[in-house]
Amino acid sequence: MSEIIGTDSSNWNAEKFTMHKTSFKKLINSHYENLKIIGLGGGDLKIQKQHEKGRLTARERVNHLLDKDSESFEIGSYGAYGMYKEYGGAPCAGVLVFVGYVSGQRCVVVANDATVKAGAFFEITLKKTIRAQEIALENNIPIIYLVDSAGVFLPLQEQVFPDEAHFGKIFYNNAQLSSKAITQIACVMGPCVAGGAYLPVMCDKYIIVEGASMFLAGPALVKAAIGQDITEEELGGAHTHTAISGTADYKVPNDIEAISKIQEIFSGINFLSDSIFPRNIDYAEPVYSPHDIYGLFDPFSYSPYNMLELVSRIIDASEFNEYKADYGQTLLCGNASIGGYKIGIVANQRLIVKGSDGQMQMGGVIYSDSADKAARFVMNCNQDRIPILFIHDVNGFIVGKDAEWGGIAKDGAKLVNAVSNSVVPKISLIVGGSYGAGNYAMSGRSYKSRFVFAWPSAIVSVMGGEQAASTLSQIKLARMGDVDDSTKQKVFDEIKEAYDEKSDIKYGAARLWIDEIIDPVESRKVLIQSLETISNQRSIDQFNVGVLQV
Repeated sequence: MSEIIGTDSSNWNAEKFTMHKTSFKKLINSHYENLKIIGLGGGDLKIQKQHEKGRLTARERVNHLLDKDSESFEIGSYGAYGMYKEYGGAPCAGVLVFVGYVSGQRCVVVANDATVKAGAFFEITLKKTIRAQEIALENNIPIIYLVDSAGVFLPLQEQVFPDEAHFGKIFYNNAQLSSKAITQIACVMGPCVAGGAYLPVMCDKYIIVEGASMFLAGPALVKAAIGQDITEEELGGAHTHTAISGTADYKVPNDIEAISKIQEIFSGINFLSDSIFPRNIDYAEPVYSPHDIYGLFDPFSYSPYNMLELVSRIIDASEFNEYKADYGQTLLCGNASIGGYKIGIVANQRLIVKGSDGQMQMGGVIYSDSADKAARFVMNCNQDRIPILFIHDVNGFIVGKDAEWGGIAKDGAKLVNAVSNSVVPKISLIVGGSYGAGNYAMSGRSYKSRFVFAWPSAIVSVMGGEQAASTLSQIKLARMGDVDDSTKQKVFDEIKEAYDEKSDIKYGAARLWIDEIIDPVESRKVLIQSLETISNQRSIDQFNVGVLQV
């Protein structure tokens, strides 16, 4: 039976609550400052030039397209953050991806940002576009492409052209989406060059704006290849592709009319609406304020906290039906609902607890009993056809002789097996550390979670900076021979600084190891929108875990 969990924050340690909240606010403020800069794309001058062409920026286009007063969320806003510095950077990877509503239909929107290197594709741009297509494929929702791109970023062409997950994968996905009757609409609003020209042609509906162009080779290349003189407009302008080649379906005079045409097309499609994940619209908000989350733990250093307090602030009515509450206590498992959607939750408990053998167990560590419990719970969720939310704050699996003799490897393997073979949708929320194999057991990026979100406090790494620096500095110092203490400290500090930089969640977000960094108080809202997206799924595969070690 479900019961209300959590306590009012007025009962927490007031001094710690205030300190934690102050620390978290620093992180959150820094996060929003970063987003403000990222939101400018290529900068004010490039935005002005886009407007002088009579064109909207990518963000303006998306804002006009998405339904007013509807909820949406961005994917990969930190894409390429801190990368490609030698080329002047590529804010937001030069492409925007949003999940939201158009004409009342949940969909994915992909918009090239022409203010960033003329919308050219870097490797991360490509990865982000393919990620958007995966979201459409996995969740059976339409996808809209707002095309304004000069094509491949030529100085780095070898990073985007030939490999399995490079440019060709976009067209492969176009074909896959089409074969599954998932609607694709392309609107060419600027250049659409070379191989990129296949994208709109492989979509169900193709709109082109006057002044935009699409061709496999531009005028200069045509001249060099066959000696023909021709203008962009003659070669691949709006008139050419609507009146002569017949490639495009609709011609519109400007961006605003193009967006209206997309909305009109969407309004005329009968989208299937049946779902295997029903929703109870009479759900209640959590009993406690989400703003309490800021005071729950210190984002800059380890501090024990009760994960139930966090869970109570994101689930409906703060009601949780905990599974095997007295067994394997370092992993919380249980059933709840979020936004009216039934969901299973697996979360790392950060309190020090007492195991079934009477021994103390460290919070955030996965022991044999907790791995065994969570594996069974994941299997139950698959049997019951309930999506699973994994909340990460995990140090990894327990180590040492007793753990090895007790079978931690086989118990951990059971959990990893169950998570790997899970057929119900999974969502991951990383709130603190997500270290080593603990990241795998909690359905990290490589375990096909439908969405992976992280707080600014999150860390994704093989191990902590202190441990890594200690190990690596010992190896380096052994090669250096006899050195004084100050040299030892310098080596340690340099390694730790480099390791900490790469463990920072912004580093992972730049490389799309996560989908988005979110404000903790937005967690429930983003999770509800994610579940709304998942609810478009109309079938589910047979669950089979294969061979389990016992």
